[in-house]
Amino acid sequence: MDELGDATPIDWVHRDLRYHEKLATPDVTIADLIGDIDPIKAASRKLDFSNEEVIHYGLVPRANRGIFAVNELPDLAPRIQVGLLNVLQEKDVQIRGFDVRLPLDVAIVFSANPEDYTNRGSIITPLKDRIDSQIMTHYPEDLATALAITNQEAWIERDATAKLVVPEWLREVIEEIAFQARDSDYVDQNSGVSARLSITALENVLSNMERRALSTGDDPVVARIADLQAAVPSLTGKIELVYEGEQEGPIKVRAVKEVFEGHFPPAHRGKKSAEKEEVATSPYRMIVDWFSQGKKLEIGDDDSAADYFASLNKVPGLKDVAVKFAGTEDPALLAPAMELILEGLHQSAILAKEELEGQVRFLDMFQTMLSNLGDPKR
Repeated sequence: MDELGDATPIDWVHRDLRYHEKLATPDVTIADLIGDIDPIKAASRKLDFSNEEVIHYGLVPRANRGIFAVNELPDLAPRIQVGLLNVLQEKDVQIRGFDVRLPLDVAIVFSANPEDYTNRGSIITPLKDRIDSQIMTHYPEDLATALAITNQEAWIERDATAKLVVPEWLREVIEEIAFQARDSDYVDQNSGVSARLSITALENVLSNMERRALSTGDDPVVARIADLQAAVPSLTGKIELVYEGEQEGPIKVRAVKEVFEGHFPPAHRGKKSAEKEEVATSPYRMIVDWFSQGKKLEIGDDDSAADYFASLNKVPGLKDVAVKFAGTEDPALLAPAMELILEGLHQSAILAKEELEGQVRFLDMFQTMLSNLGDPKR
């Protein structure tokens, strides 16, 4: 500026170049963040180690007039955290005893899980004291926010040969799995249930739909209740259980029931005459009567869209209930809603359900109980 004045060349620095990030790992050194003497530079330029030009600047000085983020701060060794104290308080750095102070204009951002979520390390108290603001985030508190996050982060737009359609209610089931897990006594809440669970669950459901599209040749392909089975692998690594045993199944079941009750009339079945009368006048009467005659319904994960709808349409009254409350007559979208009704009746202890190899069978609950009593193996 002193030499060229207004003719000084100015370069525009894009915002992507003004953001620097470093994942904190135990092997991060002061040289990585602040800087150190570079012996190779000194040898190649034949400079003495007392010369300031042998300094190799770290990430923080290079982020001047920008933003520098440190992810997973507790993983940074305490002695390295001490090296950041001067940056946060005096806004400068000192390297290897050189009497050179570099005034910094940099915003430093840290990220860390709450201390009870990890045993890997901690943040030293003097560093906490120098952090201007601490913002505590939380999991989505309502379904709409959770849906928005998942739709934003999940790999939804795919180069698939067929169009993939996930009904809104099935997206709600996926989100409800995470909500139920966070409320479950079987899940270790100290470890938490992150939003990644819903994201990867939706991605696995979409992948299973792609597989079915290649198998059946359907286009478009609409997600079904059976596709939720493909989401189980995304749950096992993200839910830490308090007790031994498999609990992802019950969590998924409660999620389906929650969504069913939010979209369809309540289903009850009891011994009292009033409750029997309620079932008799409910929209599910014809459905329950059909199964009470000893009839069964089997649907498979690999069924084509036409076979899937034809199987469900055998149950009298099922389509009418789905059309009335789902608001669509498109068979591709109607069939999953029809299966949701059967699943909801099963969760309400009205219908029985048997999961076979790649298939699901719905049948009358009372007849199943009688057959179990007559089976000596049970």
